[in-house]
Amino acid sequence: MHTREEQMKAFGRLLDVLDQLREKCPWDKKQTNESLRPNTIEETFELCDAIMRGDTHDMMKELGDVLMHTCFYAMIAREQGLYDIADVLNTEADKLIFRHPHVYHHSQVGAENPKPLPYVPENDQSTDEFSKAETSSDVLKNWEQIKLKEKDGNKTVLSGVPAALPSLIKAYRIQDKARNVGFDWQKKEDVWEKVHEELKELEAELAKEDKEKSTNELGDFLFSVINAARLYHLNPDDALERTNRKFIRRFNYIEEHSIRAGKPLTEMTLEEMDKLWNEAKKEEQ
Repeated sequence: MHTREEQMKAFGRLLDVLDQLREKCPWDKKQTNESLRPNTIEETFELCDAIMRGDTHDMMKELGDVLMHTCFYAMIAREQGLYDIADVLNTEADKLIFRHPHVYHHSQVGAENPKPLPYVPENDQSTDEFSKAETSSDVLKNWEQIKLKEKDGNKTVLSGVPAALPSLIKAYRIQDKARNVGFDWQKKEDVWEKVHEELKELEAELAKEDKEKSTNELGDFLFSVINAARLYHLNPDDALERTNRKFIRRFNYIEEHSIRAGKPLTEMTLEEMDKLWNEAKKEEQ
């Protein structure tokens, strides 16, 4: 592993390369926050894909792409006289210190940053009341309360959930944030009654063939299943992605055999496809 000095030198090298590209490369010259946004989303998903595959080498490369985008946005802001990468880093360090009063005293906020950015509370509200956190759950509960103290922080508990999040992840984050302020099931087993209740309501509306009400009930049912996953410390997004990949592997197996047999999938019977599906399952085991 590299020393801190070597790490800082490498970070500086990346900043130097970006400065040179911004000056000399036609593509880099014309980039804006808006034009970079789709690429940033793509790079983030590529990082998530590498994480799901457990490919550490690809993770390293994709982390570099995400970091490059962070630096690029800061470079554009610097050109506009708004802030630069040092402000980004100092603000993040200040925020982490302020939100971890069980590790740092609140007076340390901005101690190493001569010009803290405005998110720090104007009246330097103390976070000493949150100075004790013995478990990760304690930390998360404190985190939500501390964020409400920040000048530019969340005005409400759920306002911190990005509107653009994929719906499944958003549901999980909404439930998790509500839990951190005490709005949760007292016993996790009780959630199953709600899941069964929502499923019955969905079945009832489907039987009536009311698409609008069925859609609403489907949402309620999915929300309750995600809630159950959260209570049992399972990540529903990871679980669904695993199933997606599993389905793709098994369906590809069927398609490969149909190609070898010279028989299009559209001409195969459901029984034939089921047989190949079960073969794919056995190979996985």
